[in-house]
Amino acid sequence: MQSHTRSLIAAATFAAITGRKVAGLYDHTLGRDRRIAAECREGRLQGRDGDRGARFGGTLPEIFDATDKAFISLEIEGEGDARSARGYDRGSSTFFTAQVRDGVVQVYDHTANAWFAYDVQDPDAASSYLRVDADRPA
Repeated sequence: MQSHTRSLIAAATFAAITGRKVAGLYDHTLGRDRRIAAECREGRLQGRDGDRGARFGGTLPEIFDATDKAFISLEIEGEGDARSARGYDRGSSTFFTAQVRDGVVQVYDHTANAWFAYDVQDPDAASSYLRVDADRPA
């Protein structure tokens, strides 16, 4: 799975599970900010990946990445704090799982056999994240 697809999944998962907007992500694997935004209302997701100039969205469980012209299945499971997501990226034929904990989204890419972590940027504070690492300035 491509790194930008994992970022899209992280933003979509956070928006769908929490009902809160995403104004950006910090990608721990790449060590940089990603200009990506997402919002989900009543099962309808819309987003924009500013790094690629790409729009994505749809009615869950289906998301369409307009630039890659690929569908991603994203299903929310569980209730309350135990909610998580799972799905399938048709563009890379890859399964994934994702979870949200303390403002951090972790995406498990089954093909890479690895976890990828993203801090979520609060839309009400342009430079603050919902969780701040001690290693990275706020």
